[in-house]
Order: sequence, then structure tokens, then C-alpha cells
Amino acid sequence: MRFLLDTHFLLWVPIDSRRMNARARAILNNPENTFLFSTSSIWEITIKAGADRRGFPYNPRELRKQLIENGYEELPVLGEHVVAIDLLPPIHRDPFDRILIAQAMVERVVLLTVDVVIAKYPGPIRKV
Repeated sequence: MRFLLDTHFLLWVPIDSRRMNARARAILNNPENTFLFSTSSIWEITIKAGADRRGFPYNPRELRKQLIENGYEELPVLGEHVVAIDLLPPIHRDPFDRILIAQAMVERVVLLTVDVVIAKYPGPIRKV
């Protein structure tokens, strides 16, 4: 199965975060699964890192490099993804989360998330 990882997962994967539950670990450790990450997530991480937020130790360049080296596929934001946002109900205002949801819909991949608000959207979303 193909999964698009939300930004939380991108931050947790390289450090094998204790926040991940057994279901998430099982999905991530299944060799039959393929994982994608969105350029919008890297953009969001870059903004947060650049804002000099305390407790935000992530380097977006290093994270992107690690993900690619570990076989994760980078999914660029396309115009088709952007215009699909208008199909989404106004449940969530976060533009980064909304583009991830639209990308999952357009690309027909499952968005893997820990966010309960994202999980309220219809479509290919799995909350773990």
C-alpha cells in the first residue's frame, strides 16, 4: 500500500519516536508499503525551523536527505493538488494539512496521520 506521511510522521521516523504507537510502527515496518512525503511538509518544517522555535531541533535539509536515502518518495505540490483543496469541507484551516489531504485524494494514496482533525475528512486517511 502507498502512504503519504503527514508532517508529524516525517519528524518521528528518523528518531524512531516513542510517540508512535504499535499500529504506526507496523505500517512503517511493513516492507510491502511504499512511503511518500510532500514537499509541503518540508516547506512547513523549514518555516518552523527558520522561526527559531525553541524545542524544534529539526534540520529540513538533513531530514529530506535522510528520507530520500531511506527510499521515501518525494511528492511535489502540483496545480492539480492545489485546485483539489476547494473540494474539501472547511473542517481544518491549516493550509499545510489541507494540501496533504488534497494530495492524498488526487494521488489515491492513504494519508497517515495522528491528527484527529485531519481524520475527520472523508477520503483516504488513516489515523494511527
